[in-house]
Amino acid sequence: MVSATDILDTVLDRAVVPGYSKIGYAVRSRFWPADPEPGSLEGCTALVTGAASGLGKATTAGLAALGATVHMLVRNPEKGEQARLEVAEQVPGAHLELQECDVSSLASVRGFAERFSAAHGSLDVLVHNAGTLPPERRVTDEGNEVTLATHVLGPHLLTALLRPALAAAKGRVVFVTSGGMYTATLHPEDPQYEAGEYSGAKAYARTKRMQVVLAEQWAGELKPDGVAVHSAHPGWADTPGVTASLPGFNRVMGPLLRTPEQGADTIVWLCAAPQGREGSGGFWHDRRRRPTHYLPWQGDDPVARHALWAYCVAETHLP
Repeated sequence: MVSATDILDTVLDRAVVPGYSKIGYAVRSRFWPADPEPGSLEGCTALVTGAASGLGKATTAGLAALGATVHMLVRNPEKGEQARLEVAEQVPGAHLELQECDVSSLASVRGFAERFSAAHGSLDVLVHNAGTLPPERRVTDEGNEVTLATHVLGPHLLTALLRPALAAAKGRVVFVTSGGMYTATLHPEDPQYEAGEYSGAKAYARTKRMQVVLAEQWAGELKPDGVAVHSAHPGWADTPGVTASLPGFNRVMGPLLRTPEQGADTIVWLCAAPQGREGSGGFWHDRRRRPTHYLPWQGDDPVARHALWAYCVAETHLP
């Protein structure tokens, strides 16, 4: 039997504005599952990409507060060090390690993964949070469109290279995606967004859809290793990335935006709560699994899904 809270939750989700804003957080947090047990990540090693600000910094603080040693992957070491000091002040006794890595650069990802694997035998938590929303089409030094490189190719390669460490810990992987992915479909014919007029917002949505599919595919790939993989969207949070990339949206929606900590809540919860071990491959928001398409007859084309995986393997030069 469907409960009143289930109906309310679904209404909030489909209405988008109340569901994605701090209104949805305030309502759902009154009846959602319990917080992770204090100290539930004691002795665990976590890695968060894009940890210098916004959701990444909030996720770092949340994981550290539960006892994890958190490796903060940042592109800018100076900005990263400032974030590390801020988290250390916020979470007394936090165990934090700063790591330089540009996730959009496959060479940088390979270098970091090699260093990390040499120093650490296991990894309990991997959070793919690094993100970008460029105003115009840009490519990396390796020739990849930057949102594809940051959101898809870099995380795919990092997951593959850290697979032995994740398997050793029977760890968890969380892709931080976006509700904007609902507006996009897979484009296997043009993954680099070379055709037509470029839109940063569309590129963002397209690659976030790819992340959700990749999370499902990695869930199947890593199931024999005992590794759980999920994707989660934070709702609309007031972060430096939103302010810089979507100033108009920020001005209009500012009073309703979630704090970074509220946006990071489900990410941290999936990394530590027992539910994060269940139903690998799920797409989550506000501690609840969500449909990846709003209409029941919609779905990702199986051929396009296969093409995405094959493309990621080829572009990252994995066996």
